[in-house]
This record gives sequence, structure tokens and C-alpha cells, in this order.
Amino acid sequence: MAQFTVNASRFDPYKNFKFRLKWDGRYVAGVSKVSALKRTTEVVKHREGGDPSSSRKSPGRSEYEAITLERGVTHDKEFEQWANKVWNYGAGLGSETSLKDFRKDVTLEVYNEAGQLAIAYHLFRCWVSEFQALPDLDANANAIAIQHLKLENEGWERDEAVLEPDEPSFTTPA
Repeated sequence: MAQFTVNASRFDPYKNFKFRLKWDGRYVAGVSKVSALKRTTEVVKHREGGDPSSSRKSPGRSEYEAITLERGVTHDKEFEQWANKVWNYGAGLGSETSLKDFRKDVTLEVYNEAGQLAIAYHLFRCWVSEFQALPDLDANANAIAIQHLKLENEGWERDEAVLEPDEPSFTTPA
């Protein structure tokens, strides 16, 4: 069983704005939003003939919800290159998809306010099911152009090797 250290001085939960995403061993630039990691397990109801009217419940199959990534449009081609591995329009017969490497394992890291790694999750066998290269464009708007990447996955787990960090403390000079 994993050993947990307790930071007795931390009472606040971690914030949702300090995170990084990594695939192929490198961090992906500019990701500004990641949807929730969500798992749902089906409920299997059953009862025996002699049971009262209520039924019993058991766990069934578990499904992992797709994860959506967002970032501002730049010249970085990471999103588009991965999306093209699933379907590359105009690539020619037999080369439209890259069956060998269209799936990737992804790491999501969450940091505390001091920028220390606090929590990490590994997302397994991800692949791009939806890619939005450009948003609606509007000459009257004042907004950032955002790309979207929707990743299907076959599960995720917390990285137990990432322990709660010893948070820094500032001392006042005497």
C-alpha cells in the first residue's frame, strides 16, 4: 500500500489553473483548458426469485469519458499532427491513417501555487476523435482563437510516485 505524507500546514485544496500536459516525452505548449477526468461504472441490477421486491446492485463495465483540450491557435502543429494520424485527408489510398502510432499515453500534471508538482495522472491509449483547427471567426469579436482536441482514452490512473511537496515558507528577517 502506498505511503502518504501529510502536509500539516496545507488546509486548502489545489487550484485548477496550474497544470501541464505531456505526450511523447515533452510538454505540449499553450494548453489552457483540460476537461475533467471522469469514469462511470454501469450498474447491473439483479434479484433472486425469493428476494423481496427490491433488487440488488453490482458494478458492471466502466467507461472513461473523452477529454477535451483547448489552446490558443499558434504555429505549433502538435494538435494537428496528432489528429492527422487518425485521418489525413488527401494522403492517398492506404496512407489516410497511421495505425502504428495514432495512440499515445498522456501525462497530466497539477501544480500547487508555488509551482511544485503536487498530483499527476497517466492517461492510457489516447487518440484524437475530434479536432477543431479554428473557431468561428468574427470580425466584430475581441477574443482569442481557440483550437480543440478531443481525446478518447482507455483509462487513467494517479501516479502514486508523485508525493505531496514540502511547500516553501517565507521567513521575515530579524
